[in-house]
Amino acid sequence: MTSLSVVMAVYNEAQTVEATIRDVLSAETRGRSLELVIVESNSTDGSRAIVQRFATDPRVRLVLQNAPSGKGNAVRAGLEVATGDIVLINDADREYSVADYPKLLAAFDDPSVHFVLGSRHQPGQAMRRPDGQRLRFVVLNTAHWVFTFLFNVVYGCRLKDPFTMYKVFRRRCIEGLRFDANRFDFDWELVAKLVRSGYRPVEIPISYESRSFEGGKKVRWIRDPLTWLVALVKYRLVTLK
Repeated sequence: MTSLSVVMAVYNEAQTVEATIRDVLSAETRGRSLELVIVESNSTDGSRAIVQRFATDPRVRLVLQNAPSGKGNAVRAGLEVATGDIVLINDADREYSVADYPKLLAAFDDPSVHFVLGSRHQPGQAMRRPDGQRLRFVVLNTAHWVFTFLFNVVYGCRLKDPFTMYKVFRRRCIEGLRFDANRFDFDWELVAKLVRSGYRPVEIPISYESRSFEGGKKVRWIRDPLTWLVALVKYRLVTLK
């Protein structure tokens, strides 16, 4: 049976990280051995002390960064040490549920499947729900569809949710690929380079509870959309290796 590496980037997630780690360590992995790679980026809210409590668990590997350099940078650091045959990216903020692990991993029972995306879209409802500010709610959901449309046009796909956090893939798919994105544009880079390498993702519906900006969401309104536009073009043109 194959093994599973879960890569978790942690920065200032003291309110949720312990529960998230416990969720992952107790998750159903369909018989696969589990390796949880936690990359902690020197948080200012006590998150590092929390993750260090799990250092003695043989399933946990800790990567302690000296300073935060962005989620993408942390995930890349985790990918460098992950050893599982299958890799799954899991944030520390509890927007996603480990209850979806079994159906995400079940797809890999088919040897022709190399890359899976957990799609946050449910029929008949918006991906994000109102958090008290209707304009922000409308803007975020509209922006998601606009950026998804652009990605599909540029990369010749028909994906619903290329930017989901739940990206699951056979580790050999990224062997030899170079990654350089440091922030949330890493979501674009990873999917773009896997698609360009010939791996067409299988999208599987998952549950999703979006948190608010007041609740700790870290996407920047202006900065990150600009990096996404740059990434859209950059990772279509750069050499893969």
